[in-house]
Amino acid sequence: MIGRMREDIAAARLRDPAARSAAEVALLYPGLHAIWAHRVSHALWRRRLRFLARANSQLARWFTGIEIHPGARIGRRFFIDHGMGVVIGETSQIGDDVMLYHGVTLGGRSRSTGKRHPTLGDGVAVGAGAKILGPVTIGAHSFVGANAVVTRDAPADSVLVGVPAKPRQRAGGEDTRALLTVPDYSI
Repeated sequence: MIGRMREDIAAARLRDPAARSAAEVALLYPGLHAIWAHRVSHALWRRRLRFLARANSQLARWFTGIEIHPGARIGRRFFIDHGMGVVIGETSQIGDDVMLYHGVTLGGRSRSTGKRHPTLGDGVAVGAGAKILGPVTIGAHSFVGANAVVTRDAPADSVLVGVPAKPRQRAGGEDTRALLTVPDYSI
Protein backbone atom coordinates (compact mmCIF):
# COMPACT_ATOMS: atom_id res chain seq x y z
CA MET A 1 0.00 0.00 0.00
CA ILE A 2 2.78 2.45 0.87
CA GLY A 3 4.50 1.56 -2.41
CA ARG A 4 1.34 2.42 -4.38
CA MET A 5 1.06 5.73 -2.53
CA ARG A 6 4.67 6.59 -3.39
CA GLU A 7 3.97 5.65 -7.01
CA ASP A 8 0.92 7.98 -7.03
CA ILE A 9 2.97 10.84 -5.61
CA ALA A 10 5.70 10.29 -8.21
CA ALA A 11 3.09 10.26 -11.00
CA ALA A 12 1.64 13.55 -9.77
CA ARG A 13 5.08 15.16 -9.60
CA LEU A 14 5.86 13.95 -13.11
CA ARG A 15 2.66 15.35 -14.61
CA ASP A 16 2.26 18.60 -12.65
CA PRO A 17 5.00 21.17 -13.19
CA ALA A 18 3.70 23.13 -10.18
CA ALA A 19 4.44 20.28 -7.76
CA ARG A 20 7.35 21.36 -5.58
CA SER A 21 7.77 18.39 -3.26
CA ALA A 22 6.43 14.96 -2.39
CA ALA A 23 5.14 16.31 0.93
CA GLU A 24 3.19 19.06 -0.81
CA VAL A 25 1.61 16.56 -3.20
CA ALA A 26 0.75 14.07 -0.44
CA LEU A 27 -0.79 16.65 1.85
CA LEU A 28 -2.39 19.19 -0.50
CA TYR A 29 -3.53 17.50 -3.73
CA PRO A 30 -7.27 16.70 -3.62
CA GLY A 31 -7.01 14.50 -6.73
CA LEU A 32 -4.61 12.26 -4.91
CA HIS A 33 -6.79 12.18 -1.80
CA ALA A 34 -9.80 11.21 -3.93
CA ILE A 35 -7.86 8.33 -5.49
CA TRP A 36 -6.68 7.06 -2.12
CA ALA A 37 -10.22 7.25 -0.72
CA HIS A 38 -11.49 5.45 -3.82
CA ARG A 39 -9.14 2.54 -3.16
CA VAL A 40 -10.70 2.09 0.27
CA SER A 41 -14.23 2.48 -1.13
CA HIS A 42 -13.54 0.05 -3.96
CA ALA A 43 -12.20 -2.57 -1.53
CA LEU A 44 -15.38 -2.23 0.54
CA TRP A 45 -17.51 -2.41 -2.63
CA ARG A 46 -15.85 -5.64 -3.73
CA ARG A 47 -16.52 -7.13 -0.28
CA ARG A 48 -20.22 -6.24 -0.77
CA LEU A 49 -20.12 -3.63 2.00
CA ARG A 50 -21.94 -1.27 -0.36
CA PHE A 51 -23.32 1.19 2.20
CA LEU A 52 -19.89 1.72 3.80
CA ALA A 53 -18.32 2.04 0.36
CA ARG A 54 -20.82 4.71 -0.70
CA ALA A 55 -20.50 6.52 2.64
CA ASN A 56 -16.71 6.69 2.28
CA SER A 57 -16.95 7.88 -1.34
CA GLN A 58 -19.44 10.61 -0.35
CA LEU A 59 -17.15 11.75 2.44
CA ALA A 60 -14.28 11.94 -0.04
CA ARG A 61 -16.52 13.87 -2.46
CA TRP A 62 -17.37 16.34 0.29
CA PHE A 63 -13.68 16.94 1.08
CA THR A 64 -12.29 16.95 -2.48
CA GLY A 65 -15.08 17.94 -4.88
CA ILE A 66 -14.32 14.76 -6.85
CA GLU A 67 -16.94 12.04 -7.16
CA ILE A 68 -15.70 8.53 -7.91
CA HIS A 69 -18.23 5.72 -7.64
CA PRO A 70 -16.85 2.84 -5.52
CA GLY A 71 -17.55 0.38 -8.34
CA ALA A 72 -15.25 2.15 -10.84
CA ARG A 73 -12.06 0.25 -11.71
CA ILE A 74 -8.96 2.44 -11.78
CA GLY A 75 -5.43 1.48 -12.83
CA ARG A 76 -2.07 2.54 -11.47
CA ARG A 77 -0.52 6.02 -11.54
CA PHE A 78 -3.90 7.68 -12.18
CA PHE A 79 -3.72 11.46 -11.68
CA ILE A 80 -6.47 14.05 -11.41
CA ASP A 81 -5.08 17.59 -11.81
CA HIS A 82 -7.05 20.20 -9.84
CA GLY A 83 -10.03 17.85 -9.86
CA MET A 84 -13.00 19.96 -8.81
CA GLY A 85 -16.12 18.69 -10.54
CA VAL A 86 -14.71 15.38 -11.78
CA VAL A 87 -17.35 12.62 -11.90
CA ILE A 88 -16.49 8.96 -12.57
CA GLY A 89 -19.40 6.56 -12.94
CA GLU A 90 -19.86 3.08 -11.50
CA THR A 91 -18.90 0.95 -14.51
CA SER A 92 -16.01 3.15 -15.67
CA GLN A 93 -12.71 1.41 -16.31
CA ILE A 94 -9.53 3.46 -16.30
CA GLY A 95 -6.17 2.09 -17.41
CA ASP A 96 -2.69 2.83 -16.10
CA ASP A 97 -1.02 6.25 -16.42
CA VAL A 98 -4.28 8.12 -17.12
CA MET A 99 -4.65 11.83 -16.39
CA LEU A 100 -7.85 13.86 -16.00
CA TYR A 101 -8.25 17.61 -15.59
CA HIS A 102 -11.00 19.39 -13.65
CA GLY A 103 -14.61 19.16 -14.71
CA VAL A 104 -14.29 15.83 -16.55
CA THR A 105 -17.30 13.51 -16.59
CA LEU A 106 -17.08 9.79 -17.30
CA GLY A 107 -20.82 9.30 -17.36
CA GLY A 108 -23.62 7.11 -18.60
CA ARG A 109 -26.29 7.73 -21.21
CA SER A 110 -28.91 5.19 -20.15
CA ARG A 111 -30.55 3.68 -17.11
CA SER A 112 -29.93 0.11 -18.22
CA THR A 113 -27.95 -2.28 -16.07
CA GLY A 114 -24.56 -3.54 -17.14
CA LYS A 115 -21.69 -1.60 -18.68
CA ARG A 116 -22.87 1.98 -19.17
CA HIS A 117 -19.77 4.13 -18.53
CA PRO A 118 -16.54 4.69 -20.52
CA THR A 119 -13.37 2.67 -20.69
CA LEU A 120 -10.10 4.62 -20.97
CA GLY A 121 -7.02 2.79 -22.19
CA ASP A 122 -3.53 3.18 -20.76
CA GLY A 123 -1.91 6.61 -21.07
CA VAL A 124 -5.09 8.53 -21.95
CA ALA A 125 -5.33 12.23 -21.05
CA VAL A 126 -8.65 14.07 -20.83
CA GLY A 127 -8.80 17.88 -20.97
CA ALA A 128 -10.76 20.17 -18.67
CA GLY A 129 -14.52 19.99 -18.95
CA ALA A 130 -14.60 17.05 -21.35
CA LYS A 131 -17.54 14.67 -21.20
CA ILE A 132 -17.14 11.03 -22.20
CA LEU A 133 -20.57 9.44 -22.17
CA GLY A 134 -21.80 5.89 -22.47
CA PRO A 135 -20.01 2.56 -22.79
CA VAL A 136 -17.41 3.89 -25.23
CA THR A 137 -13.76 2.87 -25.38
CA ILE A 138 -10.98 5.42 -25.77
CA GLY A 139 -7.88 3.67 -27.10
CA ALA A 140 -4.52 3.77 -25.36
CA HIS A 141 -2.40 6.92 -25.53
CA SER A 142 -5.26 9.05 -26.85
CA PHE A 143 -6.07 12.63 -25.90
CA VAL A 144 -9.49 14.16 -25.42
CA GLY A 145 -9.49 17.93 -25.83
CA ALA A 146 -10.97 20.38 -23.36
CA ASN A 147 -14.77 20.57 -23.45
CA ALA A 148 -15.05 17.79 -26.03
CA VAL A 149 -18.13 15.56 -25.86
CA VAL A 150 -17.28 11.97 -26.75
CA THR A 151 -20.07 9.47 -27.49
CA ARG A 152 -18.27 7.06 -29.83
CA ASP A 153 -15.26 4.77 -29.59
CA ALA A 154 -11.84 6.11 -30.56
CA PRO A 155 -8.79 4.16 -31.73
CA ALA A 156 -5.46 4.16 -29.91
CA ASP A 157 -3.17 7.17 -30.40
CA SER A 158 -5.97 9.51 -31.44
CA VAL A 159 -6.81 13.08 -30.54
CA LEU A 160 -10.51 13.83 -30.00
CA VAL A 161 -11.79 17.38 -30.26
CA GLY A 162 -15.14 19.08 -30.76
CA VAL A 163 -18.81 18.60 -29.99
CA PRO A 164 -19.47 15.87 -30.83
CA ALA A 165 -15.85 14.84 -30.65
CA LYS A 166 -14.26 13.31 -33.70
CA PRO A 167 -10.88 11.62 -33.67
CA ARG A 168 -8.18 13.19 -35.76
CA GLN A 169 -4.84 11.86 -36.79
CA ARG A 170 -1.78 13.20 -35.12
CA ALA A 171 0.07 16.01 -36.84
CA GLY A 172 3.42 15.09 -38.36
CA GLY A 173 5.94 14.41 -35.62
CA GLU A 174 3.37 14.71 -32.82
CA ASP A 175 4.11 11.94 -30.31
CA THR A 176 1.05 11.60 -28.09
CA ARG A 177 2.85 9.18 -25.77
CA ALA A 178 5.45 11.79 -24.88
CA LEU A 179 2.93 14.56 -24.23
CA LEU A 180 2.11 13.35 -20.71
CA THR A 181 5.71 13.65 -19.62
CA VAL A 182 6.58 16.93 -21.35
CA PRO A 183 5.83 20.01 -19.23
CA ASP A 184 4.67 22.15 -22.15
CA TYR A 185 1.96 19.84 -23.54
CA SER A 186 -1.41 21.38 -24.30
CA ILE A 187 -4.80 19.78 -24.43
